[in-house]
Amino acid sequence: MPKEQTPYKHILICRTDAIGDVVLTLPMCGYIRSVYPDVKISFLGRTYTKPVIEACRAVNAFINYDDLLKLSFSDRAKSLQTLNINCAIHVFPNKKVAKFIKAAGISTRIGTTNRIFHWFTCNKLVKLSRKKSDLHEAQLNMVLLKPLGLPVLPLEQIHQYYQFEPTVTVPEKISPLLSTDKFNLILHPKSHGSGVEWPLESFEQLIELLPAEKFNIFISGSEKEKNILADWIEKLPDHVTNLTGKMDLYQFVSFIRNADGLVASGTGPLHIAAASGINTLGLFPCVRPIHPERWAPLGKRAGYLESNSENLSSITPQAVADVIINWQKWADQTY
Repeated sequence: MPKEQTPYKHILICRTDAIGDVVLTLPMCGYIRSVYPDVKISFLGRTYTKPVIEACRAVNAFINYDDLLKLSFSDRAKSLQTLNINCAIHVFPNKKVAKFIKAAGISTRIGTTNRIFHWFTCNKLVKLSRKKSDLHEAQLNMVLLKPLGLPVLPLEQIHQYYQFEPTVTVPEKISPLLSTDKFNLILHPKSHGSGVEWPLESFEQLIELLPAEKFNIFISGSEKEKNILADWIEKLPDHVTNLTGKMDLYQFVSFIRNADGLVASGTGPLHIAAASGINTLGLFPCVRPIHPERWAPLGKRAGYLESNSENLSSITPQAVADVIINWQKWADQTY
């Protein structure tokens, strides 16, 4: 894509929701950077999404929304004024954010027509209805780049714009667990309610279908999920390693990048794996708005299986194992 000039010297991307949503917003940053290489890009996000945002090489600076909330309204606006931002894009509609960005005097403020408060806080409105659209979430985000003169990218091209690299290394106590002669597979059973979850019994049956001599299997999860999964993990075979609650997000991003594959429902780690370029399999129901056409992982080696109902019970362990075995055959060529 040709390099061009833009009147915007410092663009702020605003997305203050969950990890998976943020990951699917990062290609916007890489896309902008590919066309306007001299622009500065900042990203307004939550504390817990900071490790993901900082892993995107296209982002110059992270601005912590949680820190801004500790300030008075006028001080929030003043803190942004010092950054000389002249374009803000509200990817995730947030009334508080929209108000203090307008108060900061940012000259171009892009939002959607579907939020009434954007009519009073933004001066560039884009018609966008996520509920009614057939576009993928990452493409819906790019619709908001219309005022910058950038068209929505074809879905198959979007993963090229992640520019995603971990900012830390795998912890020394964790790194030796990664095998050099087996396929390192992460199973992430829970989703913090962000996705429909595959039954634990199905994960257990999947493990039984994968030969221990070929697969090095990890169960991942947050500190909160550690207690939920403890009794179940206790019953799993010896070649399965429990990593729940053992890494912060910076470390987990790096661990995912150094693994060979990951299986999960529609949750943050699924999209991190896809952005990292490893083998990724998402498990999705067929119902809107959480179907794979909207939320499938995007990556060079990413794919998904879709159920025939609002739950995942029709996705069999054998179907998942068949996908993973094909990954393993590919990986055998690299060892």
